[in-house]
Amino acid sequence: MAVTHHPAAGEIELVDVLAALGHPVRMGIVRELASGEERFCGEIMPDVPKSSMTHHWRALRESGVIRQRRDGRRLYLALRRADLEARFPGLLDLVLGGEAKPARSGESG
Repeated sequence: MAVTHHPAAGEIELVDVLAALGHPVRMGIVRELASGEERFCGEIMPDVPKSSMTHHWRALRESGVIRQRRDGRRLYLALRRADLEARFPGLLDLVLGGEAKPARSGESG
């Protein structure tokens, strides 16, 4: 069985994360995982063909956005929220529709 690559938290690059999040299906996957709960891959977007989903999971995993875990024949996915928040504070909240904190008067941003 092939070993899946998950970049270490310090290796996650902003350009890779943004590229992964730039596709509507991948953003849908991230929204599904936003609760923080690990989910069985078959539960996420069941109407999209499995071959397409495999491509999207790989893009998200290799960019550092998700973590995959195999348990027997099942594949589970989880959002790497803590790693992403530590590396790029506020990014996930921003792309998931959370409000960005306004800059205080006199701060550049």
